[in-house]
Amino acid sequence: QVQLVESGGGLVQAGGSLRLSCAASGRTFNTYAMGWFRQAPGKEREFVARIIWSGPSTYYADSVKGRFTISRDNARNTVYLQMNSLKPEDTAVYYCARQRTARGYDDWGQGTQVTVSS
Repeated sequence: QVQLVESGGGLVQAGGSLRLSCAASGRTFNTYAMGWFRQAPGKEREFVARIIWSGPSTYYADSVKGRFTISRDNARNTVYLQMNSLKPEDTAVYYCARQRTARGYDDWGQGTQVTVSS
């Protein structure tokens, strides 16, 4: 079992920044990658960013490239999402997720709300 706990969400004005954290606990030794997703009201969950746990590769949705940065601290089993130049359309519940292999996501956090006011 793996538990993922997100934190760092909140209310911010457009143009501001937030840093989300996701701490993993439990059987995390077989983590392949970690990702961030988001879901806005009335919309489907969408991919935001992904990082390979044992390598340098990162991936981003086009909508956040150049504004968001995903990073990790392997020793702390924590993944971060630095969000800069936030826009009202970034408002959503943000979820972190874990992959054991390159296929699909196996574990999900409970989500943290990010609200960007105009």
